[in-house]
Amino acid sequence: MTTRFNPPTGWPQFGRAFNHGIIEPEGKTLRMTGQVAWDGDGNLIGENDCEAQIRQCFDNVEHILRAVGGRFEDMVSLTIYFLHAEDMPAIQKVRAEKLAPDIAPASILIQTPGLVTPELLVELVPVAVIPFDRFHEPKW
Repeated sequence: MTTRFNPPTGWPQFGRAFNHGIIEPEGKTLRMTGQVAWDGDGNLIGENDCEAQIRQCFDNVEHILRAVGGRFEDMVSLTIYFLHAEDMPAIQKVRAEKLAPDIAPASILIQTPGLVTPELLVELVPVAVIPFDRFHEPKW
């Protein structure tokens, strides 16, 4: 079982869903490539719309997790790269919808001048640990 904690001496979360510390459970570690707002056919979802893009990013992450028996609650770390500070409310909104405080991973947000292509506004890089009792090899 994953242990998530926030020591009393840690800085406050300011209403955001993350935990200062994560102790990984026994299981299979899944490291994912950065997930952007491309669908399965390579189409951009949410042109000039960070909220739509981050939703697609989370959808992509969920598909990868499910392929091996994982769930959002198995994420132990999440790095979010984003371009524009004004997109932070949309990023935080969708992140909070997908990751309740009791399952939130350790996280970092990094503002960057660009991603792999100019139309991308946000990218997620998660790490998950899938418990042995749920893990299965992908079936394709």
